[in-house]
Amino acid sequence: MLSRPKPGESEVDLLRFQSQFLAAGAAPAVQLMKKGSRRGASANLDQPPLQDHRDVVMLDTLPDLPPALVPASPKRAKLSTGHSLADHEDPEERLNRHDQHITAVLTKIIERDTSSVAVNMPVPSGVAFPPVFHRSQGRQRKPATSGKRSIFAQEIAARRVSEARFLPGGVVSTLDPPEGAVTCESLTPGEQDHQPPRGNQNFQGPRLVTGQGLRDQEAEQEAQSIHEENTARLQAMTTEEILQEQQRLLAQLDPSLVAFLKSRSHQQAEEKATEEQRSGVPSVEDTGEEPVMPPSASEPRQEDELEPGAPALALPVTPHKEWLHMDTVELDKLQWTQDLPPMRWHQTQERMQARFSLQGELLAPNVDLPTHLGLHHHGEEAERAGYSLQEMFHLTRSQVSQQRALALHVLAQVISRARAGEFGDQLVGSVLHLLLDAGFLFLLRFSLDDRVDGVIAAAVRALRALLVAPGDEELLDSTFSWYHGAMVFPLMPSQEDKEDKDEDEEPSGEKAKRKSPEEGNWPPSELARHDVIKGLLATNLLPRLRYVLEVTCPGPPVVLDILAVLIRLARHSLESATRVLECPRLIETIVREFLPTSWSPIVVGPTPSLHKVPCAAAMKLLRVLASAGRNIAARLLRSFDLQSCLCRFIVEAPQELALPPEEAEMLNTEAFRLWAVAASYGQGCDLYRELYPALIRALQAMPKELSTRPLQPLAMQRIASLLTVLTQLTLAASSTAPEPSSDSAEVSLSTTPSSITWTQVSGLQFLVKQCLRQTLKLLPRPEMWNALGPVPTACLLFLDAYYEAWSQQPDLCPGDWLQDMDHLSEELLLPLLSQPMLGSLWDSLGRCSSLCNPQSCAAAPEAVPSLVSLGCAGGCPPLSLAGAASPFPILTALLSLFNTLSRIHKGLCGQLAAVLAAPGLQNYFLQCVAPMAAPPLTPFSVWALRHEHHLQYLALALAQKAATLQPMLATSAALHHSVALALLSRLLPGSEHLVHELLLSCVFRLEFLPEGTSGGPEAADFSDRLSLGSSRDPGCGRGALLAQACQDLPSIRSCYLTHCSLARDRLLASQALYRGELQRVPALLLPLPKEPLLPTDWPFLPLLHLYHWASDTPPGPPPADTVGTAMRSLQWVLVLESWRSQALWAVPPAARLARLMCLFLVDSELFRETPIQRLVAALLARLCQPEVLPNLNLDCPLPGLTSFSDLYSNFLEHFEAVSFGDHLFGALVLLPLQRRFSVTLRLSLFGEHVGALRALGLPLTQLPVSLECFMLPPEDNLALLQLYFRALVTSVLRPCWCPVLYAVTVAHINSFIFSQDPKSSDEVKAVRRSMLQKTWLLADEGLRQHLLHYKLPNSTLPEGFELYPQLPPLRQQYLRELTTGMSQNGVSET
Repeated sequence: MLSRPKPGESEVDLLRFQSQFLAAGAAPAVQLMKKGSRRGASANLDQPPLQDHRDVVMLDTLPDLPPALVPASPKRAKLSTGHSLADHEDPEERLNRHDQHITAVLTKIIERDTSSVAVNMPVPSGVAFPPVFHRSQGRQRKPATSGKRSIFAQEIAARRVSEARFLPGGVVSTLDPPEGAVTCESLTPGEQDHQPPRGNQNFQGPRLVTGQGLRDQEAEQEAQSIHEENTARLQAMTTEEILQEQQRLLAQLDPSLVAFLKSRSHQQAEEKATEEQRSGVPSVEDTGEEPVMPPSASEPRQEDELEPGAPALALPVTPHKEWLHMDTVELDKLQWTQDLPPMRWHQTQERMQARFSLQGELLAPNVDLPTHLGLHHHGEEAERAGYSLQEMFHLTRSQVSQQRALALHVLAQVISRARAGEFGDQLVGSVLHLLLDAGFLFLLRFSLDDRVDGVIAAAVRALRALLVAPGDEELLDSTFSWYHGAMVFPLMPSQEDKEDKDEDEEPSGEKAKRKSPEEGNWPPSELARHDVIKGLLATNLLPRLRYVLEVTCPGPPVVLDILAVLIRLARHSLESATRVLECPRLIETIVREFLPTSWSPIVVGPTPSLHKVPCAAAMKLLRVLASAGRNIAARLLRSFDLQSCLCRFIVEAPQELALPPEEAEMLNTEAFRLWAVAASYGQGCDLYRELYPALIRALQAMPKELSTRPLQPLAMQRIASLLTVLTQLTLAASSTAPEPSSDSAEVSLSTTPSSITWTQVSGLQFLVKQCLRQTLKLLPRPEMWNALGPVPTACLLFLDAYYEAWSQQPDLCPGDWLQDMDHLSEELLLPLLSQPMLGSLWDSLGRCSSLCNPQSCAAAPEAVPSLVSLGCAGGCPPLSLAGAASPFPILTALLSLFNTLSRIHKGLCGQLAAVLAAPGLQNYFLQCVAPMAAPPLTPFSVWALRHEHHLQYLALALAQKAATLQPMLATSAALHHSVALALLSRLLPGSEHLVHELLLSCVFRLEFLPEGTSGGPEAADFSDRLSLGSSRDPGCGRGALLAQACQDLPSIRSCYLTHCSLARDRLLASQALYRGELQRVPALLLPLPKEPLLPTDWPFLPLLHLYHWASDTPPGPPPADTVGTAMRSLQWVLVLESWRSQALWAVPPAARLARLMCLFLVDSELFRETPIQRLVAALLARLCQPEVLPNLNLDCPLPGLTSFSDLYSNFLEHFEAVSFGDHLFGALVLLPLQRRFSVTLRLSLFGEHVGALRALGLPLTQLPVSLECFMLPPEDNLALLQLYFRALVTSVLRPCWCPVLYAVTVAHINSFIFSQDPKSSDEVKAVRRSMLQKTWLLADEGLRQHLLHYKLPNSTLPEGFELYPQLPPLRQQYLRELTTGMSQNGVSET
């Protein structure tokens, strides 16, 4: 056996192997076979074999249309050994003989004979160059027979004619066809109606074949012979055959060839008609027959005709053939010049497509605007003015750059007006939703890559309109100097919004697959569907914006738009801010081009370019980036030399900067704000020594600026920003460096010991106090007070930070600051409390509150889940939390100062706490604790609620300080405690410190529970005796339990501090922010507010933690004190149920019942503990009160539960296994079996857990609800009734084992068997008859007596119901009829 070739063997070895194989004569391993037809062998069975084995093309097998021009795979030619050609046979001749396709005739090439053509020499002229041809000259001497020939061709023909005059004998060249030659055109199907198909016409000669190119003696003879042959063949054919052959020819010919023949026929026919009209010679002889006219000479072409029944076009101008490109008039292309059709608004009232003007205004459907405005250049609905979004999208893909720019400009205007809420309810659906779903985001991204500067500018403008919501930045800037106003939430969608949006769009399997990969692997389109900003960043937007700023050097509007877009990207999240910072050369370009330290003075008027000119928006971008994290702030200060930049723009007053006044004010303000943000991390404090003279000069100029009328808003913002910087620097003077053991790499890299000392800031108080005194004088004048903006707030916050830092200086005498505080309170604060205008500020809290007015927190009209915005279009109303007349900023700052003074100076606490007795504040607190729906967590609502929570917390903290020194009124203490409980379940992420402080101070303090010391337990016992008539031991009643709970408040607080613990890193960050520990502040960007920090059912958290521990597989480490944890939680829930019921208003009674049931599922012994039994019994009695029981709804969705029926099924299993007839356990089992609840719960007991009936021995006297709740209305579920009857008949349910359910089942069976409802189905009637017959034949006389003689429920009787001594006549008669029938039918089985 021969071996196969191996790698490395040469061609000599291969040739040797071949010779060995041929010598051996072995059979080859592979046999070559010719591949058959793709259509299979069956396709050629019916065809006769050909005489020749060459490939023959048959006409019938060819397709009607030419093959598509698709490149085929390269093939190699191969000689065929079985079909050799004879020596005497010509291959070309043989191919022509077998080629029977129609193109073989039309494409036969015959060489033109030019032997008789005369050669003409050019005519000599007397000039060096030919004269220049002018188009006007060609028009004047244009011959009438020019047809569609170009101007150049017409000029050449005219020259030949003129040259022929000088030739001897007048010889004319015959290279071109004669002008008067008659041609023939193939009739189109639409023109057959105008031509008789019969062959009885006068064919005067050939009209297509002229013999041109043949010898003179052969040309006419050959053409005539071909014409006679064609005529004879046409006359021998019928009309149907002619039409069929015509269709076949048109289908087989190349469409381009058909078009060429038609155009040539049109040209020659028009030339002939023109020649005849000029000479007056008739075109046809008068033979008495209808002349055959070419269609082009007698009527318009088919493509120029209007539709049948359409009116003739009335053009405003008449086109002339002398006009350029108007030698052939195409009417269908001139329809746009007609008058507009009439409006259709009066004919239909259906919804119409929205159309917008070039300024983005929504046009009414019936508006009539003139056409010169350019609003009618569209095809659909031509009579309506304006353009639709679809038409604008189409225009953005135009090849004309001006049209692309115009379309993007209009779309930007539409988006801006939509986000401003101008469209209102006039549109169905959301404009932003529609645009984003249509891919508008990526259309803008593609437009940014355009080469035309105008298109780039329009795309940047549209991108700003899409991303930057109007009013958002103004709101955040105006509140920067509020209490913790520099801290904001990220403007990014929450993960819950994304998941909720996709729940209905994707199946569960696809959703699981979608959530499995990381977001980094998603394509930009998928990212943009969930988050527009992330989708944009995935398209390399930042490098493109950097290129536009650095290379193209756009105008000021484009620069401002790009900076606004970058600010919006930086506010999205820490990740986005980091990407903006790390984009190569982006921040470097912005600092170099738009924050130069030297520039040419800017004259008054529009600035031609912002490059090399300071820009306030660039400074704001750096400030927003620094707010995202202390590490970013440190990198900005160190890498881009921002300290010298800050010095440059702070050291000079705004009026001294060589910039426009407004720009100088904003630039100085943003420089102060950037410094304040850096100082919030303890950075940039070394600038204080360098800028101290400029700061003192600015402080000394503040009283003069505050006395200027009218007050300038930009100046007020600058003053407030300056005070905010001084506040942070004062805190930095008292802050300490972080501990060396800190494990945060970011903190360790970007923290430095504070370089500012207390002595450097101690002299600022006098100047700020002077400014505060001047602003408080304007309080009685509301218009002047509102014009001050955040200046009074910033003054109070500075004093707060000043006294806080002063009290932490260990080497100073405490008497100095105590004396200074007394002087401040006597001079400013106490007189302020007595002013009536301050009372009006407290009174306006409720009107400006977002919590008391949830409708003010509604989402914006164009809110998109994937693009978060605050929705402050058009500004905020004056009487709102963010409005100009809002009392929240000044009152929050005042309460913060009062808390600091009260903590340091105990003697001032009582005087300052008098502010809590303001009627306006009391009314506001009453509105906050009233049962109402919480505002939805929109981006604006979380921002507004955070500032509102600050005021509530500071008021509670002041009340707590006052309560430790002197007792409070019972009503005020209870109100403050209710506010604390409500606030605890509303605080948002970023306020972890406030949650911790509330749990430590207000919530579990006995001072805020006046009921515990003023007869509250005794009143509870008395109420229970009145409502329940209980005669239980007073030591086991609810009063004793409440009294014990008041004594155990410290233990209860410790339990909840353990189980309500928050994430440690976030708690430390929040403590650093609120305590002013600048070196430990990680960022001013708060966590994403997905939900409140604590759930609304936080009092049940310890019970839920125990249940989850028991449900885990395998369970984790056991809790330290299970019984103690459960008891403390139940004690606190009992306190709230008894004295603070409004605190549990948000927790439905069904959810409370479910959490109590979870306690029984922890283990098999916990529910047997005596304290647990007493507390659960008291809580169950509260749930079964007449005013609470109607609200117990087990069929609605419950928070934290997927299905109550599943929980109840587990509850039954646990009861059957470990209850051993416990009555309290049984009461919880029976409570969901009431008739008004779902039948699924009763079917679960009687169908799957029927063995639990023997353990349900709860007596009728201990049933927490009335027995009628289980019996009325009568049961109508047939399956359950059958289960009831089977349990009774089989003795599974006995009165001694389960008296409650025995009475219930007897009542329902009795009602069913004696029911006479005529609407019952046949199945129900049959079951009822059978059940009654079996009841009559029961062997158990007692059960038979109960089922037949049941009368009414009565829980005082041992059986739980009354019996008829004798059946009523109707029932007795009905029973007699059934029993008589039984005897007749012989029914004897039971």
